[in-house]
Amino acid sequence: MIDLRSDTTSKPTPEMREAMARAEVGDDVLGDDPTVKRLEARVAEILGKEAAIYTPSGTMANQIALRCHLRPGDWFVVEADSHVLRVEGAATAGLANVAPSLVEGRQGRFGPEDVIARVPRPHPSIPDWLAIAPKLVWIENTHNGAGGTVWPLAELAKVAAAARKEGMAVHLDGARIWNAAVATGTPEAEFAAHCDTISVCFSKGLGAPVGSALAGPAETIREARRYRAAYGGGMRQAGIIAAGALYALENNRARLAEDHANARLLAEGLAKIDGIALDLATVESNIVVLHPTEISASTFVDRAEEAGVRMLPLGANTVRAVTCLDVSRRDIERAIEIIAALDLGA
Repeated sequence: MIDLRSDTTSKPTPEMREAMARAEVGDDVLGDDPTVKRLEARVAEILGKEAAIYTPSGTMANQIALRCHLRPGDWFVVEADSHVLRVEGAATAGLANVAPSLVEGRQGRFGPEDVIARVPRPHPSIPDWLAIAPKLVWIENTHNGAGGTVWPLAELAKVAAAARKEGMAVHLDGARIWNAAVATGTPEAEFAAHCDTISVCFSKGLGAPVGSALAGPAETIREARRYRAAYGGGMRQAGIIAAGALYALENNRARLAEDHANARLLAEGLAKIDGIALDLATVESNIVVLHPTEISASTFVDRAEEAGVRMLPLGANTVRAVTCLDVSRRDIERAIEIIAALDLGA
């Protein structure tokens, strides 16, 4: 079976397992785990931030960020198809009790004018208490819902500058910031420099089994530890899994270029198949979004899996395929052959 459902499906390599087996551990809730400390320090160093906190998941890192920046009843500006809204269990409302001010993005991105447009302007006919301005701008890079599209540094910088001019903080959901860095040749710290906080993930393209992190100012991360505890994210001898994340961070970032090349190969192959619509211009990292034209996404995915290729349906006519370190170039070539042989008629 060739598994293209997600880059979260990869298994730890033997070398990663060895690093985990040898990990020095302690009680992280009490601040005693040396491997977790090394991971957090290294993440902060790479991202150019004062401090970082290890979390069990990217969802938790994002939800902690919301709590650090906002209070119940606050607004934040966010692209309408962002991960924080679509696939985090409605935690934005259920946990943080905050509301999104939605931007209909363009391939997951938006501009400074979109930020400015969401700030109410004083007027004698509008009471101050009705004109509540957003307090945070939320950016996702790469953007999962848009198909792994990348925010170029210059665009991100302009949006962040507009946010600060309007008195708003900036959070970067950088679950796949490693992919953005490889795709653009821009160090992760340069993206992070324009944002107050940034969340990153180790269990996607980097191939670790567990974990994410939130990085930012030391005082914010101190507050984040309180919210991590409140959400049940405190872990004891977490060095075992942190060692996998640290190994991934040090060894698997540069190789993401292979995943990007495989995604491009897959996209170019699928684009030639009758019954599939695919915009090659949107394939910027390791995610390929395709659209069956004669059958539903669900039927397409079922037929592909029966033949040996697993993908995910994202809507009535949208399918996602993702490359990762467990998927070789030969796997991609074979996947194209298998899909080309499918019955794609109704």
